[in-house]
Amino acid sequence: MTHDPRAVIAEDEPLLGAGLRDALAALWPELRICAIVEDGIQTLRALEEHKPDILFLDIQMPGLSGIEVAQQVNGRCHVVFVTAFDDHAIQAFEQGAIDYLLKPLSTSRLATAVTRLKQRMGSTPARLDGLIDRLAEPREGEYLRWITASHGREVRLITIADVCYFRSDNKYTAVVTPDGEALIRMTLRELIDQLDPAVFWQVHRSTVVNANAIAGLLRDGQGRLSVKLKQRSETLLVSEAHASRFRAM
Repeated sequence: MTHDPRAVIAEDEPLLGAGLRDALAALWPELRICAIVEDGIQTLRALEEHKPDILFLDIQMPGLSGIEVAQQVNGRCHVVFVTAFDDHAIQAFEQGAIDYLLKPLSTSRLATAVTRLKQRMGSTPARLDGLIDRLAEPREGEYLRWITASHGREVRLITIADVCYFRSDNKYTAVVTPDGEALIRMTLRELIDQLDPAVFWQVHRSTVVNANAIAGLLRDGQGRLSVKLKQRSETLLVSEAHASRFRAM
């Protein structure tokens, strides 16, 4: 590397982002902070504009999450995750050549990360595929938080909260979001066991809807119910077997 190393800080808490910048200035004066951004979309723009060697990446950000950003920057720069996650996520980080910082930030832990980063500056950035997959897996007693789905040749990482509904499609399941749909290689029956039943309601043998995506109910001349969605134009038929949930609505 012939230039001083460059970094972008992606952190949606301004005070924490500024604190990280100041701590890095003290520990690594040669490191140039090109930008401090507060959401996932800004992060991608900053990466394109500055092409940093290092990205300090908050896991939970608006716009696009840190996991979604990581999927798109995979292998392009060294990534240090900044997280308030628990031991489940930490175990995932420690199994890869990826560094992480826990909130609230510790100066000694940051110093360790800086030392590791300096050693890696001449090497190819680590791939994040395995880490992303592990973070997407629910641990025992937890429900899914992310889904990796195929859309043509593209693989998308979809936040569960962004799903409007799931629809059975033979051996696959369609994941329908406000802006389109993608497929996962899992049957609806297999998927249901991994979803929070308080949020995802089965309305038909082939359909599970996100209760937060429901705008209202429609009833046809024969008394059959359909679910109207907030961000999709289609309606979802409610079978008789699942209509009892809506009787009081």
